[in-house]
Amino acid sequence: MTLPKTPSMKLSGKRALVTGASSGIGQGCAVALAEAGAHVVCSARGLERLDATVAEMTALGWSAEALALDVSDLEAIQGVLTDQAPFDIVVNAAGYAKHGPAFDTAPADFDAVMNINLRGAYFLSAWAAKSMQAAGIEGSIIHISSQMGHVGGIDRAVYCASKFGLEGMVKAMAIEWGKSRIRINTICPTFIRTPLTEPTFADPARVAWIEEKIKLGRTGTVEDIMGAVLYLASPASSLVTGSSMLIDGGWTAD
Repeated sequence: MTLPKTPSMKLSGKRALVTGASSGIGQGCAVALAEAGAHVVCSARGLERLDATVAEMTALGWSAEALALDVSDLEAIQGVLTDQAPFDIVVNAAGYAKHGPAFDTAPADFDAVMNINLRGAYFLSAWAAKSMQAAGIEGSIIHISSQMGHVGGIDRAVYCASKFGLEGMVKAMAIEWGKSRIRINTICPTFIRTPLTEPTFADPARVAWIEEKIKLGRTGTVEDIMGAVLYLASPASSLVTGSSMLIDGGWTAD
């Protein structure tokens, strides 16, 4: 009898691009990939926190570099994916939220959310996959989506629209790129404590709503996402594409 061999989650020799890597979930994703052996290009709009993140990572002996990049700037995204060596792994953790009643949504706020959460994600995916295909790379593209791509939420009409759109986009792209062995998936967290979500946690009514909906009785931490991104980036998930990994404490189980 020959026992099966556990697939490796090591990423030695792989190149990864992580957007939104200066803090929160994006920073956690960058750390997880670098610790597993990948060279990680950490990107975000501002360099100050990004440089500090990369400095800590390299001090631990990991391979990382900083890159200023705005996901809503399509010309900049195309330049990165054209000028740099192709990436084996792309993790898009950049995101934007502008919460409020649908009646009060301004067109400018709608556009700002969509430009990052959906438009930027779309072209980042398409150009990354095109580069992978040209290089013969069986790559992995991972988007940090949200449980709000599967359910509705209070004051979140625009955000939900962007994330539901992202979920549909990923399924269609998975069909298109499957023959090239390029995988694309989403991770859908519940409320994770990060600088982006602090305004929500400062509202007692919102905290009560969150605690009522999460069946495991606690909100999430960045560490709850790190294992998921490592799994989807590695050969351990080689048959997973067009899927959503819900890390929501049971929120969507209803």
